[in-house]
Amino acid sequence: MEVAEEQKLQKHQKHFVLVHGACHGAWAWFKLKPRLESAGLRVTVLDLAASGTDPRSIHEVYTFKEYTQPLLDFLQAAVPPAESVVLVGHSLGGLSLALAADMFADKVSVAVFLTAFVPDTIHRPSYVLDQYVATAPKERWLDTQFRPYQNGEKQGTSMFFGPMFLSSKLYQLSSVEVN
Repeated sequence: MEVAEEQKLQKHQKHFVLVHGACHGAWAWFKLKPRLESAGLRVTVLDLAASGTDPRSIHEVYTFKEYTQPLLDFLQAAVPPAESVVLVGHSLGGLSLALAADMFADKVSVAVFLTAFVPDTIHRPSYVLDQYVATAPKERWLDTQFRPYQNGEKQGTSMFFGPMFLSSKLYQLSSVEVN
């Protein structure tokens, strides 16, 4: 196929950008990405800040915008003005989708919130997450660790899912892999 034909084909393909949830990375989409691509779709998976292979430490990320910056950078630099993408976010990724869709409305054709947090239009974006954490019984979190961190006046809280939480709440339907 000639380069011009390939570029024309790419322009008409739907372009999906998949955004992972909390304590995950682009790797979370490893089974879905090739299936979408085999159906002829363009697919981009990104690691948000301090996630997956992103080299930053969570202790370097203090705002939700900083956490979402890799997605915002991608939309600004890699999506041409005449094109738009389908954003798909899971879990905490929903808040990143909402921020990106708000900032780059002309580059997002649709945002799909896949069992994801969806902010309302009245409160700050993190309100829905704050309410969820505040109302969930502590027992539900099992061995998840919440740790505050600080650098000068900047403060944050990290969350680390423990093995019990992962195996019973997130991956309870996954087959066990033996090394």
